[in-house]
Amino acid sequence: MVYENIIFEKEENIAIITFNRPDAMNALNNRTRDEFREAMAAVEADDQIKVLILTGSGKAFVAGSDIKEFSQTTAYGAHNIQRLGGLVEKLNKPVIAAVNGFSLGGGNEIAMSCDIIIASEKAKFGQTEINIGIIPGGGGTQRLPRLIGVCRAKELIFTGDIIGAEEAYRLGLVNRVVPMDQLIPAAKELAKKIATKSAAALKLAKTAINRGLQTNLESGLNYEYELYSLALTLEDKAEGVNAFLEKRVPNFIGR
Repeated sequence: MVYENIIFEKEENIAIITFNRPDAMNALNNRTRDEFREAMAAVEADDQIKVLILTGSGKAFVAGSDIKEFSQTTAYGAHNIQRLGGLVEKLNKPVIAAVNGFSLGGGNEIAMSCDIIIASEKAKFGQTEINIGIIPGGGGTQRLPRLIGVCRAKELIFTGDIIGAEEAYRLGLVNRVVPMDQLIPAAKELAKKIATKSAAALKLAKTAINRGLQTNLESGLNYEYELYSLALTLEDKAEGVNAFLEKRVPNFIGR
């Protein structure tokens, strides 16, 4: 696919997807969704890619759905919107959101689907759907309460208020806040650090965390033990132990 509304880049073992409709605040139209799904499939299939960074161009990360197309959105279209967050959450590699500006509505739902969120000091966050008479449809009513607590999430969803980066950090929505000119360097630095770890172990850890959040503690602990037992059989486990004993940097192969 020839990308028009995103930029898809690779830097060694790190992929960067940039939402690139700056004149429309990177709002999600059908073309952008299709391109994003295509790029995510490419990341999933590329074993050389260890970590994915999502960001936006201009003044926004993603400022929600494209309202120009919204009047034509059907239940089927809404399902497609919801699936974008699922693609991110289920990707078998860590995903870092580098939120540069407005992260609203469906854009915020994509950010919350990421494993880690780094925000620039200019970033703004909100589930603003109530302002046009609807509710979040891409995971906002489910992921936001899990991240910041039920009462605060209800307040943001019921009011449609937009909060700044520092408030988002205080609430636990983002991992850190950095100056705008340090956003991508900070995201890349973290991605490079994560990329040195075992890809197989990272996949198991992400799966254990995400699956565990969907069940009770006892079931989550049992599932964790299953994946831990699997991790003990990995070639990377043997390499990691040997490297530790030999006081050298491990050479993980992702198996």
